Amino acid sequence: MTLRHYILPAIALCASTSLQAQTVAADGVDALAPTGRWSAYQMGSAQLPPMGWNSWNAFFTEIDEDKLLGSARRILDTGLAKKGYRFINIDDGWWLKRRTSDNKLIIRADKFPSSRTVKGDPSFRPLTDKLHAMGFKAGIYSDLGRNSCSQAYSDGPAQLPEGTVAEREVGLYGHSDQDIRLYFADWGFDAIKVDGCGIRAFAADADRVRNGQFRALPPLIDQHSITRSDIPAVKALFADINQSLVKYNPDGDYMLSLCIWGSANVRSWGKDVGSISRTSDDISPDWGRMLTNYDSAVRRAFYAHPGSWNDPDMLFIGKGDFDADHLTEARSHFALWAMMNAPLLIGADLRATPQPLLDIFGNTELIALNQDAAGNQATVAFDSDGFQILVKTLANSDKAVALFNRGLAPVDAVLTAEHLKFRADRPVALSNLWTGAKSAFTREMKLQVQPRETLVFRAKGVHVLAEGLYLSEQPGAVNPAVDGVTQPEPDPSIYRSIPGWRGTRGIGERPLYAGWGGAMADATPYNQALVVAGRTFSSGIGILANSRLEVRNKGFARFTASVGVDDSALDGDQPVRFFLYGDGKAIASTPPLRRGAPARPLEADVKGVAIIELVARADDVTKNAVPVTWGDAALRR
Repeated sequence: MTLRHYILPAIALCASTSLQAQTVAADGVDALAPTGRWSAYQMGSAQLPPMGWNSWNAFFTEIDEDKLLGSARRILDTGLAKKGYRFINIDDGWWLKRRTSDNKLIIRADKFPSSRTVKGDPSFRPLTDKLHAMGFKAGIYSDLGRNSCSQAYSDGPAQLPEGTVAEREVGLYGHSDQDIRLYFADWGFDAIKVDGCGIRAFAADADRVRNGQFRALPPLIDQHSITRSDIPAVKALFADINQSLVKYNPDGDYMLSLCIWGSANVRSWGKDVGSISRTSDDISPDWGRMLTNYDSAVRRAFYAHPGSWNDPDMLFIGKGDFDADHLTEARSHFALWAMMNAPLLIGADLRATPQPLLDIFGNTELIALNQDAAGNQATVAFDSDGFQILVKTLANSDKAVALFNRGLAPVDAVLTAEHLKFRADRPVALSNLWTGAKSAFTREMKLQVQPRETLVFRAKGVHVLAEGLYLSEQPGAVNPAVDGVTQPEPDPSIYRSIPGWRGTRGIGERPLYAGWGGAMADATPYNQALVVAGRTFSSGIGILANSRLEVRNKGFARFTASVGVDDSALDGDQPVRFFLYGDGKAIASTPPLRRGAPARPLEADVKGVAIIELVARADDVTKNAVPVTWGDAALRR
C-alpha cells in the first residue's frame, strides 16, 4: 500500500488570524530595537545538519523492528555510520493506541518484539539502548494534533492506531508534556519529528469526522492559505514541546524536526523554533517533485544556521527517478541537498539498496560540504528556470560550486571567477567531487552540463575581498530576526509540480509556500539585481525596510557597506534610515534616504563585538513594502 496516494480534502478552517506588523510585537515591544543577542534556534544539538535514516519513504506505516535494525546494520556494515549517518528514525506506524485509563501510549509490540522484554507496558527502551550501543541516535514520530497523517489520509488499515475514538488519539494535542517525557526520559529517544496533519485535516466537515472515525479539531493550518492559518496558535504548540524537551533532556542533546510543510509562514519562523523545518509538502520519487522541494529551500540561505536548518524533506534516492537506473538524477538529488545544508536522511530500504546508490550516500567529499563547520547554505550565483549555479563558502575559505541543469537538453555553461567572488586575474583550481578530476581556469571556464546533471567542484582561488568576507558569503552567520514581511505572499519562483498523491485531480498546484519578499543574498527580496541610484551591487543583502539582521562576528574588526533604498521600490517617497548596532549599542547610522538617493557608506569598528545588528527603519509604510539594499555589506579583518 502507498499512503502517498490520497486525495487532499477541502479544508474549511474555523481558526483565522490576521498577521500583525513585525515592527511592533503583540506586547508592544519594538521588534527593530537591538537585543545584542542571537535569536535563531540554539536549543538541542543540531550544530550540523542531521544525517541518518528514516523509515517513511521505504515502508510508510508498515515499519517493524527487523526493517529498522536491518537498515541500521546496513549503515554500519557499509561504513556509512563512520561517515556521519547516525540518526535512526521511526516514522508513523509504531503505535497501537492511547490507553484511556492513564493516557499512556502503547507500542505495537507485535512489530517491535524487544519492547516486551521489560516488565509492565511495552517499552522502546530496549530498542533505543540497542541503537545507542551501535553508535546511533534514535528518533520517533508524533503529530501536533490528536491524530496522525496516516489516520487522515491512508486508504487502508495497515498499522493504524486501533480501538475507540479516544484510544486512536495518539498525537501530542492535550498530552504534550506527558508524551515528551515518555519518548525522551522513559524510552530514551534523542529526536522527534512532529507532523501537523492533526491540526489541519480533522475539521467538522471532514469525511472521517462526519462518519464518526475521529473527533473534530478546528484546523489551525490551511496549507493553501496563510490568512486562514492561526500562526500564533501553531507556534504556541511548538513552544510547549520545546519547554518539555528542555525539561526531559537536561544535557540538551536532542533534535526537534518541524514538519508542517511550508505552511503557516513557517519558513520565516521555523528557524527560531526547531532544529530542522520542512519548507514544502512531501517529496516523492519524481524529478518534478524534487524540483518543488528544492526550490522551496534554495533561495532561503539566510533562514538556515548552525542549530536550525531548512528541510526540503528526506532523500528519495532508491526509487522512481532516483533509482539505480537513474544515477544522474540520484547524484543531482544528493548534491543539491548537500549544497543546501539540508538534512541527509536516507529514505531507502537499505537492506536492498544496490552499491551504486550506496556510493552516492557515501561520497565523502559531498558529505563534507553538507557538514562543513561554517554552516553556510549555498547561495544562488546564477538563476534561471533551466540552469542554476550554487556557491557556498567553506570554513577554510574554499568555495563549493554546483552547476545544476534542471532541464532535458545539454547546457553549455560558463563558470566565472565572479560567480565564486574570486579574483578574475588569478587562477582558480577546481576539484570535481564526483570524479576527483583536477582542472583550473583564469577568468572563466566552459563546461557542458548534461540533462538533469549536477557538476560539483571544490574551488580554490583568491577572494575578491582579500581581507574579509561579504555577508552574502556567510549566510550561516546572518539571521533575519525581522525580515520586514508583514503580509506574507506565496513565492512564485517555486516549481509547481504534479503531486504524485493527487495526480491531475482538482485545479493543479498554485503558488503555496510563503516566503516571497524575504531576505536574499546578492538579490532584492523579489529576486532582482541590487541597484541603488543606478549603481549595481554584485554582493549584498536585499531585504525589506523595517527589518533587523543579526550578524555573528567571529574575529572581524570592521563592518562596511553602502546602503540605500533599492531602485526596485515602488514607493519613491518613503524615507528609510539605516542603523548599525554592536552588542546592543548604537555605533553608526544614516540620515533618511529615499529611492534615487545615492548609496550611503555605513561603516564601523566592530572589533570585540559579538553580535552586530543591521536595522532599516521606515515609518508609516502603508502602501507598498520598500526593498532596501545593504550593498557590499562585509566584515573585514
